[in-house]
Amino acid sequence: MRSLLTRIWLFLGKWLGRLLLAVATIGLLGWGIGSLYYAWKFSGPVSAQEEIPPGEAQLTQAIIEDAVRIVEQHRDNTRVLRDAHAKAHGCVKAEVTVASDLAPGLRQGVFAEPGHKWAAMVRFSNGNAYPQFDSARDARGMAIKLLDVPGAKLMPGKGHDTEQDFVMFNHPVFFVRDVAEYRQNFAAQASGQKVAAFFPSWKPSTWEIRHLVIALQTLAPAPDSPLQAGYNGIAPYKLGEANNIKYRVIPLSEGCPAYQLPKLNEKLPNFLRTAMYQQLSVDRVPACFALQVQKQDPSKYMPIEDVSVEWSEKDSPFQTVATVSIPPQDFDSREQNLACDNLSYNPWHALPEHRPIGGINRLRKAVYEAVSVYRHERNGVGGE
Repeated sequence: MRSLLTRIWLFLGKWLGRLLLAVATIGLLGWGIGSLYYAWKFSGPVSAQEEIPPGEAQLTQAIIEDAVRIVEQHRDNTRVLRDAHAKAHGCVKAEVTVASDLAPGLRQGVFAEPGHKWAAMVRFSNGNAYPQFDSARDARGMAIKLLDVPGAKLMPGKGHDTEQDFVMFNHPVFFVRDVAEYRQNFAAQASGQKVAAFFPSWKPSTWEIRHLVIALQTLAPAPDSPLQAGYNGIAPYKLGEANNIKYRVIPLSEGCPAYQLPKLNEKLPNFLRTAMYQQLSVDRVPACFALQVQKQDPSKYMPIEDVSVEWSEKDSPFQTVATVSIPPQDFDSREQNLACDNLSYNPWHALPEHRPIGGINRLRKAVYEAVSVYRHERNGVGGE
């Protein structure tokens, strides 16, 4: 009997081993084919100009309607929240200093004068459309608003004529490529169909597995502190007429006091706000970032219209154009938090030298403005 069981066990083991080997071989083959396919697909050259597809305006209007539906679904009692990045960890005063050794070709817009200092207001946030515990996997955002910026803006007469905004979050790419995919994905999520957001039909050709992976990577565990994370602009912008660029912000230790954040209770719902409060308000230690730009090289695969593709740092390294210094301060009062909630950040609050480009930025212009106006009207707040 034991001999029979041994033979059966060895037989099953042999076939199980063969099955595992076959699965591994198929997996490696698929990985290899996929790598070759994307190496071919993601190869230059690309256009250095925007390419607006037909029907984008109609898709944008549909997305605005979905966004309004989401803010109504997620309102806090009677208060209407943002359709994304609804929960702020705090808005803090900052100083943005243009690099003194900035290359002449990058001296454009607010970076035109090396060494110039801009007063700013910086908002840190979670990405979800509804406030949740900071321990939940989520995107994290950083938005910088330069104040008292002279010159005509891209959206004049909207109450932001003296502002220049930079909007970023903590992943280098977005989980949709363009406005058409955003419409499909956003509509599915607004209807609670999260699977359909990336698998809209039974046809494998419609599946967005790579973008699902990006979405899962974006929904990351919380950092120790918003002041210790890096943030990316994702979509491209102009920097003067000659440059197409992307922005990012990274923590900067040079010229900033070393700081070790005490261990915090990450189970508390607002521990990221507590981390900021601990550093800036209790320990009175400043935080510093480097604001950097990456120039497009159209001979490489650095597309303008597909924000799901990361521009390679090997092809074009980032260059520091300014530093962002956040001094010690008290920011967590009821009045300041309400003022923070009423702030509007939009990449189109900008000088022409910093014009947003690409489909996702064109979408932002319409959606951010429409949702901001709707939100402020419903909350009884004047202005856009």
